[in-house]
Amino acid sequence: MTPVANSRLPQLLEGRESHILDQWIKAQLAGPLSRRGMIPDSEVRDQSREFLGLLRHAVGKGSLDSMEGAAWQGVRDGLADISRSRSTQGFSASETATFVFSLKQPVFNALRDEYGADAAGLVDEIWKTNALLDKLGLYTTEVFQKSREEIILRQQEEMLELSTPVVKLWDGILALPMIGTLDSARTQVVMESLLQRIMETGAEVAIIDITGVPTVDTLVAQHLIKTITAARLMGADCIISGIRPQIAATIVHLGVDLSAVITKATLADAFAVALTRVGLVVRPGSARS
Repeated sequence: MTPVANSRLPQLLEGRESHILDQWIKAQLAGPLSRRGMIPDSEVRDQSREFLGLLRHAVGKGSLDSMEGAAWQGVRDGLADISRSRSTQGFSASETATFVFSLKQPVFNALRDEYGADAAGLVDEIWKTNALLDKLGLYTTEVFQKSREEIILRQQEEMLELSTPVVKLWDGILALPMIGTLDSARTQVVMESLLQRIMETGAEVAIIDITGVPTVDTLVAQHLIKTITAARLMGADCIISGIRPQIAATIVHLGVDLSAVITKATLADAFAVALTRVGLVVRPGSARS
């Protein structure tokens, strides 16, 4: 694409870049984000100087009507970096977009000086410039939202890993206490964690404790069966503990077949069975004085 005909913006940014940058930085440093200490002044200056240089290059080589061309790649990348950075610094989407929107006033002031008495030319130029900066501001919002979604997804994955610890109860015996709703995503994490620990420890028995699972439906039961089957392929038997009366009734009502799986009401009962499976017996000892 070629630059928009009759636009003075490329020449304006070339000739008045220093003045525009100075006004822009002052406006940002006087704003609430800087006063709240959300971002260092030096970072504001560096980001503003770099972005204005990228913008000057883009409007000189590309079109003001679209920021999709190759000439705008640097601007898109620069804004994406700023948006991702600010998404991790506690900024909101609107606060991040303000980085671009705050550039309007310095540019409009420069355009007014440039056009002087040419009111029609000034209005046309301001309209095109305003539309361009709006697009850039919206782009920062889109990248910001995507970055926040990636952060939330990563945090959810980390929480899943933390919420499914595999505990070694004894040599050859593992326990996997589960708390909360069991869905497909969490089941995958559960299965991977359990199989990894079975491989690392050579465990013969794994206890899956569902005391903290609020409900068991057909999907949850299928997930449990898949996990148990995978563990058996690794050479470990599984015991399900935490089968409360209401859960037992639900499983029967759903017609889920757990006849091939050892189930116990409590973790203690399951642990006693597991000890027997590995050839150990618990006997009462004499009381110590």
